[in-house]
Amino acid sequence: MPIDPYILLLLGTVGLAALLPARGSAAEVASGASTAAVALLFFLYGARLSTREALDGLRHWRLHVTVLACTFLVFPLLGLAARGLVPVILTHPLHQGLLFLTLVPSTVQSSIAFTSMARGNVPAAICAGSFSSLVGIVATPLLAACLLGGSGGGFSAESLLKIVLHLLVPFLAGQVLRPWVGGFVTRHKQVLGLVDRGSILLVVYTAFSAGMVQGIWHQVSPARLGGLAVVEAVILTVMLVITWYGGKALRFGRADRIALQFAGSKKSLAAGLPMASVLFGAQAALAVLPLMLFHQMQLIVCAVIAKRRAREAAAEVTASQPAATTGTVVGTGTRSG
Repeated sequence: MPIDPYILLLLGTVGLAALLPARGSAAEVASGASTAAVALLFFLYGARLSTREALDGLRHWRLHVTVLACTFLVFPLLGLAARGLVPVILTHPLHQGLLFLTLVPSTVQSSIAFTSMARGNVPAAICAGSFSSLVGIVATPLLAACLLGGSGGGFSAESLLKIVLHLLVPFLAGQVLRPWVGGFVTRHKQVLGLVDRGSILLVVYTAFSAGMVQGIWHQVSPARLGGLAVVEAVILTVMLVITWYGGKALRFGRADRIALQFAGSKKSLAAGLPMASVLFGAQAALAVLPLMLFHQMQLIVCAVIAKRRAREAAAEVTASQPAATTGTVVGTGTRSG
């Protein structure tokens, strides 16, 4: 079972915030640094996204529309349905975090990796993940404002201004400057990847520091976390089933169904954490707990599924080889006669 090392770093950051939370002036410095980190993250997202590749992917528009529908329609409907579990299984804050999780865009890197492992349509997975990230820049904050109400900041002028300044402006700046900085970003992908992850760790530390000061751990019991894990497991299972058999109903080929299943059933931790810090502010700690849990869960389950799909593909190839070999032997025997 794959345990993402980055999850361990995130948990370590949460532990650091629990032991040494930022307070007073230190909290203000951390908050300012976190805001700058979010802006940097979305600038890099914009600089990395190839507009030409995204436009080329429009030729497979049916698959991409299906992925977007799963990500921003079916997922949120499941999140809204989970409202019926409050307060028996979930608390209201945990449900708000779960609902936010369902609004986050799909992943890019892990969707590509799992699709490749399962011998699916990798170019389609690349485009589907890119489209989801691009749409999510606008769709996730707007859906959060509509569905989360006051918990996500609502449709106030202040919240919309934060979304524009902290998310949209840096992303668009990255897209505009891509012709000049795109090469640098590509050449230094590994170093900038560390900057990405370090920025997210700073966002998590700031969010959980504020949560510790407010006493959030008194609001979440182990039983509630266990209930949250069960609910998320059900949601992930439903999405995996819908994406696989829905793709079959829509008459996608096997390779496309694999891309649909992995791109349409996962949520991006890298995009969700900074968005939560902007949308929820001091309440971000509880909002990101469901996302962190779901991230590790989807990695484990999708890794198992990808290996199974790969074995199935290998078995099909192996099954076709004996027939060819048999035909050759028969032919040779005929010639000998």
